[in-house]
Amino acid sequence: MYTAKGTLNRDDQLRQYTPLVRRLAHHMIAKLPPSVEIDDLIQVGMIGLTEAISRFEPSQGVQFETFASQRIRGAMIDELREGDWMSRGSRKSQKDIEKAVHTLQQKLHRAPKESEIAAELGLALTDYQQLLGKVRGTQLVYLEDISGHGDDEDSFLDRNMGETDAEPSAVLQDHRMRTALVAAIKLLPEREQQIMSMYYEHDMNLKEIAAVLGVTESRICQLHSQSIARLRTRLREH
Repeated sequence: MYTAKGTLNRDDQLRQYTPLVRRLAHHMIAKLPPSVEIDDLIQVGMIGLTEAISRFEPSQGVQFETFASQRIRGAMIDELREGDWMSRGSRKSQKDIEKAVHTLQQKLHRAPKESEIAAELGLALTDYQQLLGKVRGTQLVYLEDISGHGDDEDSFLDRNMGETDAEPSAVLQDHRMRTALVAAIKLLPEREQQIMSMYYEHDMNLKEIAAVLGVTESRICQLHSQSIARLRTRLREH
């Protein structure tokens, strides 16, 4: 992997870590609206990988994959931030869905059905499903939601996709949140439990999940978004 001068062999590293770029892009695309193209994220991620190869120094005591992941993710986020990919309207719709879920859970003492959430929002079921597809499932846990210090004016990307410690995998390392999340997932409808398990535990993307469950990717996207709204509503209670 290293040249005679002790530096990383760029071509070998690019070949070896291209799958890492693709994996990070597929995970990120699940949190974004349909207007964002996976190929664009991969292209930007490759630029981040190239930069990581040129800047990596083994003496820093960090594994290359960890270092590269941060650079790749950072390049993708910078590109998304410049594109201002999520409008205030989409953010409001996301919060409206979560509010409706919370209201119904308090009223029904169970997970509300899709049709019930649509009715609470004053929408036809098909319109609600289209809204879920537009909003798309965003990050599972926002740390400021849990601490109670959220600010609606903060950048959505900074709050949801910026720092590594704001990612689901890092949050799950906290025992209290892990316990709360496990309990919340068990309260999801069975189909949504399956989707969340495949996505977060088995590292599958939405297209792969759709193939397993025999439905369209857009339908998985809708159910994933709805699951996120349910979980975020539950997790705020802890």
